[in-house]
Amino acid sequence: MWAARTKVAPMGTTVNTERIPRDVIVIGASGGGIEAVREVLSHLPADLSAFVGVVIHRGAQSPANWSDMLGSKTPLRVIEPAQGEALTRGIVYIAPSDCHMTFANGHVALDRGPKQHHTRPAVDRLFTSAALAYGPRLVGVVLTGGGEDGARGLVAVTAAGGLALVQRPSDAEHPSMPFYAIARNHVCAELNVGGLGAILVQLAHGLAVPILAADVPKPLPFPWGRILRSPRSLERSLRAHSRGKSRSARQGWGDSTLVR
Repeated sequence: MWAARTKVAPMGTTVNTERIPRDVIVIGASGGGIEAVREVLSHLPADLSAFVGVVIHRGAQSPANWSDMLGSKTPLRVIEPAQGEALTRGIVYIAPSDCHMTFANGHVALDRGPKQHHTRPAVDRLFTSAALAYGPRLVGVVLTGGGEDGARGLVAVTAAGGLALVQRPSDAEHPSMPFYAIARNHVCAELNVGGLGAILVQLAHGLAVPILAADVPKPLPFPWGRILRSPRSLERSLRAHSRGKSRSARQGWGDSTLVR
């Protein structure tokens, strides 16, 4: 009897061949982001050799503190930091409501500067500040959300020598933010949200990480370049893309969610 052959998925690429410890992680999300962030954090160990910054779009009237809610499935300590708080490995820092959060000189800075993408906190503010402060030590992750916040920030991350990851658009409740990130930047991998944590842990340890060909983002085909410049066309295309999703998820995709 011949043994059944195991089908091996083709390899796509390897990231972090320089074996740099990528010990600063920044994550951005909007619609659907609470569950997505909670899922990513659930796969990070208590002894994570990195610190994590998280921005989820939230209104000025949102609950005062999200640390308990976002920390319910992770062994890591999750906090909403105060101005000037020191950045420490093993801690997750959640941007407070109605404040931009940035990283610099080993500390958190909070401000109520102008909104970006019609929101405060904004993902781009955190990503660009962390890129300037930490360069190649940084990994930026864009998860589910409407609009394009995070795309410009990921450009800054990769320009500084960091790495960019996104949630696979087909896995996202709202795929606009991951789509924009893929369209405008060199993204190393697109993964289901449950698969991001393992890669982040490996990168924090300075390991080279193989990426399957199926997880390497493909160039967006025509007419995506035109669609991404037209909010109405983008909304129609994302609605078409969502036909396999639940009815309740699709009903939430209005202009205010997709285009900020």
